[in-house]
Amino acid sequence: MYLQQLSFINFKNYAEAEISLAEGVNAFVGNNGAGKTNLLDAVHYLSLCKSYFNPIDSQQIKQGADFFMINGVFQKNGSKEVVACGVKRNQKKQFKRNKKDYQRLADHIGLLPLVMISPYDISIIIEGSEERRKFIDNVISQTDHQYLDELIAYNKVLTNRNALLKQIADTGRYDPELLAVFDEQIIASGKKIFEKRRAFMETFTAIFNRHYQFISEDAEQVELNYESQLLNDDFAALLKKSMERDRILERTTMGIHKDDLQFNIHSMPMKKFGSQGQQKSFLIALKLAQYTFLTQKNGFKPLLLLDDIFDKLDDNRVTKLMQMVSNNDFGQVFITDTSSARVEGIFEKISVEVKLFKVTEGNIDA
Repeated sequence: MYLQQLSFINFKNYAEAEISLAEGVNAFVGNNGAGKTNLLDAVHYLSLCKSYFNPIDSQQIKQGADFFMINGVFQKNGSKEVVACGVKRNQKKQFKRNKKDYQRLADHIGLLPLVMISPYDISIIIEGSEERRKFIDNVISQTDHQYLDELIAYNKVLTNRNALLKQIADTGRYDPELLAVFDEQIIASGKKIFEKRRAFMETFTAIFNRHYQFISEDAEQVELNYESQLLNDDFAALLKKSMERDRILERTTMGIHKDDLQFNIHSMPMKKFGSQGQQKSFLIALKLAQYTFLTQKNGFKPLLLLDDIFDKLDDNRVTKLMQMVSNNDFGQVFITDTSSARVEGIFEKISVEVKLFKVTEGNIDA
C-alpha cells in the first residue's frame, strides 16, 4: 500500500497544493514553520480521520478561509482507493471513500494503517497514563474493529456511571438497581478490552525489545510492562470493593481506564533516568514495533511518517534507523527535516533513493 497523490485546499498554512509521491522514501525539507509537518498531518487525516496534533477540526482551516479539503489517491493490493476529507466551519466533518460517504468514521479506521513518529510523542513517556492508553488503543484499533466498538461502549458506560455517582452524592438518593445495570455493562466491555490488551502486549513487547536493541546496538537494558488492576483481581470484585470509595470521590476508581504502561531503563523509570537520546530511541522503538505489529496483523505495510526525528539522536543511531526503515520490511516512508544536505547525505551513505521536496512557506517544490 502507498499514497500515490496528495492534494489539499486551505489546509493549515497551505492555500492549495498537489504532489505526486514515490513508493519508497519521500523527504520534505525546509525551515521551521514552513509547513513540513502540516504535510504529514494531511496524510494522517486521510488514514485516521483526524489531526495528529489538534483534535479541533475547524482549527486546521487556513486563516481567512471557510473550509479545508484533503484528497489522497492510494494504491492498495493492486486497486485504487480515493479518500477525501472535508471540513466546513460549524458543520460536521465529511469523509468519503471512492466518492461514498461513511456512515461512521470508525469504519474507516484500519483501511489505510499509518504510524507516525513525532517530537510530540515525548508525552507518551513524560505525561500521565492516558497518553499510554491512547497508544495501545491506537495500535489495536487499526487491526480490530470490535476492539474499537468495545472501547466506545466502555467509555459511554463509564461516563454514565460517573454521572450517577455524582447524582447520588448531590441528591443523597442511592439507586442500586441502575448502578447494577451500569456495572454489568462496564464489566462486559472492560473484560473484553483487558483480554485484548493483555494478548496484544504479550506479542508487542517481544517486537519492541528487538527494535530497541537494534537501534541502540544493545547499549541499554530497557523494559516495557503492562499494568492493570484486572491482572490480579476480578473486575466485578474490584467494583464491589471500591463502591464506598467511588461514592466519596464521585467517580469510578477501578477498571481498564486506569491501565498503564511502565517504561524502565536499567530497572529505573525512563521518565526520570533516561537521557533525551535514550527516551527518543525508546519512543522510536515503540513506534517501529507498532509498525511491525500492524504489518503482521494486516498482511501489508502501513505508511510510516517520521517528523523531525534526527534531532537528539547520534549519527550512529540515525544511520541504523534509516537502514532499518529503508529495507524490505518497510514500505512508503515520509520524512521531514530542516537540512536537505543531511537527508541526502544519510541516504547516500546507505545507498537508498529518496524523493526530495523543498517546502517554503506553504509552497512545495519537487
